[in-house]
Amino acid sequence: MVAGIDVEPTLTIDAATPDALKQLDRQWHEKAWPVLAGPRAGTFLILPPGGGGAAVGWVPVRDIAPLDLPSRIAAVTGTPEFVALSADGAYLCAVTEEEYAYWIIVRSLG
Repeated sequence: MVAGIDVEPTLTIDAATPDALKQLDRQWHEKAWPVLAGPRAGTFLILPPGGGGAAVGWVPVRDIAPLDLPSRIAAVTGTPEFVALSADGAYLCAVTEEEYAYWIIVRSLG
């Protein structure tokens, strides 16, 4: 749902722009955060970013500082890429890095 030739991003950001991560943070907060966290006060599921995350599986988290989630993940892993699922399972949201752009993907599973 977030990788492959058929995937269309909800939004793209040119990774070469000087403030690309700030733009990514802002757009993530505007486009994905409302459907991901919904009324559950920031609670959602995430596949741990980086190697081995899929083997761990979905981990419930509560993000109390959602404004810069992609940048915080990039600071730890070297890339802002991650996949998250709303607590009710209705939305899949992701950040991917494709060639020279960051993609934000928001998909309804319902």
